[in-house]
Amino acid sequence: MYATIVFLPFLGCVIAGLFGRLIGPRPSELVTTGLLFVSAALSVVAFAQVALGGGATQIIPILPWIHSGDFAADWTVRVDGITAVMLVVVTGVSSLVHLYSIGYMHEDPHRPRFFAYLSLFTFAMLMLVTSNNFLQLFFGWEGVGLASYLLIGFWYTRPSANAAAIKAFIVNRVGDFGFALGIFGVWAAFHTLDFDAVFVAAPAMAGKTFIFAGHSVDILTTLCLLLFVGAMGKSAQLGLHTWLPDAMEGPTPVSALIHAATMVTAGVFLVCRCSPMFQHAPVALEFVTVIGATTAFFAASVGLFQNDIKRVIAYSTCSQLGYMFAAAGVAAYNAAMFHLFTHAFFKALLFLGAGSVIHAVHHEQDMRKMGGLFRRIPFTWAMMLIGNLALTGVGLPLLGVGLAGFYSKDAIINSTYLAGTGVGSYAFTLLLIAAGMTSFYSWRQFLLTFHGRYRGLDHQHVTHSDDHAHDEPMDGDRGHQHAPKLEDVHESPLVMLVPLAVLAVGAVFAGMAFTHFFVGDGAHEFWRASLVVGSGEEGHLPLWVELGPLVVTIAGFLIAYYYYILHPEIAAAIQARRGLLYLFLYNKWYFDELYEFLFVKPAMRLGRFLWKRGDGTVIDGLGPDGVAARVLDAARGAVKLQTGYVYHYALAMLLGVVALVTWFMMTLGGKL
Repeated sequence: MYATIVFLPFLGCVIAGLFGRLIGPRPSELVTTGLLFVSAALSVVAFAQVALGGGATQIIPILPWIHSGDFAADWTVRVDGITAVMLVVVTGVSSLVHLYSIGYMHEDPHRPRFFAYLSLFTFAMLMLVTSNNFLQLFFGWEGVGLASYLLIGFWYTRPSANAAAIKAFIVNRVGDFGFALGIFGVWAAFHTLDFDAVFVAAPAMAGKTFIFAGHSVDILTTLCLLLFVGAMGKSAQLGLHTWLPDAMEGPTPVSALIHAATMVTAGVFLVCRCSPMFQHAPVALEFVTVIGATTAFFAASVGLFQNDIKRVIAYSTCSQLGYMFAAAGVAAYNAAMFHLFTHAFFKALLFLGAGSVIHAVHHEQDMRKMGGLFRRIPFTWAMMLIGNLALTGVGLPLLGVGLAGFYSKDAIINSTYLAGTGVGSYAFTLLLIAAGMTSFYSWRQFLLTFHGRYRGLDHQHVTHSDDHAHDEPMDGDRGHQHAPKLEDVHESPLVMLVPLAVLAVGAVFAGMAFTHFFVGDGAHEFWRASLVVGSGEEGHLPLWVELGPLVVTIAGFLIAYYYYILHPEIAAAIQARRGLLYLFLYNKWYFDELYEFLFVKPAMRLGRFLWKRGDGTVIDGLGPDGVAARVLDAARGAVKLQTGYVYHYALAMLLGVVALVTWFMMTLGGKL
């Protein structure tokens, strides 16, 4: 059964990719979607079996892979608690995205290729989460990188889509370089890449060092930091985050699949999978905490003033991933996995809901050109409302009742407080502030889109020369279109609304239904074979800590309501004034400009120098334009000596004879 879960998406990819033109778009859609739903159903069965079995590990051999000397890496499927959770997340979201895409992409002529890419991505992600060694994990890791490149740049005729795909690929290669070094280091230190063997030997490696550049360096700290660099790239953490918002150039279903629930969670999965190593590398854990908390704060601040509906959700994803890493950094790995699980439901719901809005307003994405849409698309309004309530973590702390995000996000914030360390206090403060900002930008997006007056016709002939090009509508391969009249706005087809309803159920009940397995009494049993269950969630919480997330969430909503419903003219004036703080946040802390200055432009100057001077002057000067050119010139000169006239040749022969006789007389004359 477990191998079937993994390989059914690959079968769908092969059918749609190789035979899509032959069988046509609709059979390709139905085959790939049907196989994903079968895989999702089997994943639910797998989760139930693991839960009933107390989280015990099962290893299912597939085939021998690489055997060379002492090195051995076989292709196997590992199923335990963390795998079971990821199987449900990956196949559940992917199957719904496949179904949603049937409606969203119905006008695209290349649907077989699109569905083949979706299934390829799902297969690679499943290979990643079911891996039993670091090499197989790296195979799936690079596979999802390839598939994301293909999906982000699916509309390859658009330069912006190609640029976004290349950016995502390159930034992830930076992180993957560190990840690869970490895998090399694991082999050098443990002489195996098998998870169980490495994790069993990790405690004995604690405190051991190696010499690097004349300094004694802790082995486990170094390995964990290198592995985390890979996680930073894949999960878009601060410094390697710049690819994620630009990845919104891909179709909206791609955003929901890759950048909400699956690929971007691979880094969190990696850190939690390697918790037996990180647990003995406290410096690495502190670094993970700082990066996660800082990313949560940074991304939430950037999301405050974005105008593209998908870009707001993208920065929200980046911020929520920071929450997960902050939890892992204080050893609350099960809380990190809990938020990963619930986040998959409400973030996919928000992305697909945004896609329904975009579909309704004829592929417009600028929220400044929306407003009052709840009258025309009430079902999408209700789904986005549920997604917002879940994302902002609305609930009643003293009663322990709320939507999905309430259970998992509060568990993370509480864990950072209970850590009782300086780094934990830093994370607690930033995460609490980020929760308030999350509430503000989420409700700002919701109110701008669905409430107030309709502003679509206000901007028909307005060009925002002071805005960046990426604020223009990006979705759809038909380019920018004028916003429709309000009466022309329409609800999405049923095939797009059904996935929203299913995800909404998860956004409401997933936290309540599964708390027992993640942070409740059953957590230790469920996770005992797959990760370390930290003690950071145990202890007494002051009342203000319990109520803090709810208070900042309410404050964020009230501020958004004041500025965008009661007094929208104030918000417009702030935006028009374009103060320093507004520009700093709107331009994403100027990370892209900084990287352009530090890396892109110097690399282009170096490339131009090597091209003009190195290749043109030196290589071509010594090669085609140097020695080879002189030989060619000599050959052309020699050709001119061949005139074809007999008397010319006779003269040349006579001169040769005279020269020979003269040389003979001068050489031998003195000896006679």
